[in-house]
Amino acid sequence: MIQGIGIDIIEIDRIHQLRTRQQRFPEKILTENELKLYLELKESRKSEYLAGRFAAKEAFSKAMGTGIGKELSLQDMEIMVDNNGKPYFRKPHEEGVHLSITHSKQFAAAQVVIETV
Repeated sequence: MIQGIGIDIIEIDRIHQLRTRQQRFPEKILTENELKLYLELKESRKSEYLAGRFAAKEAFSKAMGTGIGKELSLQDMEIMVDNNGKPYFRKPHEEGVHLSITHSKQFAAAQVVIETV
């Protein structure tokens, strides 16, 4: 049974501007493990990666029905990739969470479906 569905879209340029103006911006969005992957990326992919992760975390919080704030922070959620490159939530829930992230030149979007396990 589906517990919740969330979707989010963000302008990559908006994230790029924040990233270049605020040096610690990636640390606000990414967990330590996500930050390791981010730092290995080419400069040209960093804003896209950040935008995708931000959209995914927003979509997850919407699917949970909490939004990002008091009950769920950006650091409470962690997205990793499997051996095929497919993103998945490692925390706060891995089981029953389905994630899709997509990018265009201008936008990053994510959809999350949470099933009752």
